Amino acid sequence: MSKKITIRVGNVKADAELDDSETAQEIWKALPLESNVNTWGDEIYFPIPVKVGSENAKAVVSEGCLGYWPPGAAFCIFFGPTPMSQGNEIRPASPVNVFGKIMGDSKIFKKTTSGAKITVEKAEK
Repeated sequence: MSKKITIRVGNVKADAELDDSETAQEIWKALPLESNVNTWGDEIYFPIPVKVGSENAKAVVSEGCLGYWPPGAAFCIFFGPTPMSQGNEIRPASPVNVFGKIMGDSKIFKKTTSGAKITVEKAEK
């Protein structure tokens, strides 16, 4: 069974689907999450109370990927190039564990500003 989550930042709402990785399972157990976001290029990230190591970590990710950044115990949403990107690639600050994907257009997160409140919860069935 796939695990679906709902992400809300200000007026922006998106649904996402988690994969079956250990990282996704640990994040699922920690839900709901609430924090304030930081922005870094076309990425938003925020600390979460989950500690997992590197799990098939990727140095370059796809648009809409959800990533867990082990060095900062952070939940990341990628929707375009970051300051580390070369060309059109999407490159995190360092490799992340990809654990899910936004369903639909992830570029809606471009409206997000640093400090905005974010909530992540299990999607209603």
